[in-house]
Amino acid sequence: MATSAVPAAIDALLAILRAAPALDGVDVIDGPPLDDGSTHDWVAIGWQPTGDEGAQLGQTFAYAGGRRRDEESLIHGWAESWTGDGDIRVPRLRAFELLGVIESAIRNSDAQPAAANLGGVVLWSEFSAGLLRQVSDDMGLKAGIGFSIACRARI
Repeated sequence: MATSAVPAAIDALLAILRAAPALDGVDVIDGPPLDDGSTHDWVAIGWQPTGDEGAQLGQTFAYAGGRRRDEESLIHGWAESWTGDGDIRVPRLRAFELLGVIESAIRNSDAQPAAANLGGVVLWSEFSAGLLRQVSDDMGLKAGIGFSIACRARI
């Protein structure tokens, strides 16, 4: 019996996003980046640059007897776009476009669009929260959105 659905949910998110045609050419990575992040567009699952929390989770008894548990989790992620020029509007719009693709892919992660269950790994999942960050560094302007995907699972 699994102690948490979070590892399987992260794996499912990565598989779903890597298979999304709208993310073709976008690096979809597991956890923190291993390079300088100068790729034009990229998405990380299980990581945000503001800290090292990949996910949060909590569990309660599903019903009397305590053999099954309900788990609620937040899986954190990051979507970033960089153009290297001086117009922040371009990477900001692209970061929100990436976020829209992520949200659509999650919504359609099962044969029934209403069942956003990451291919059956969780009971449901949804885009939960986001935070826009706009940064100027030695490579130019970039925009990134830290986001969270809420999930509920029975384990």
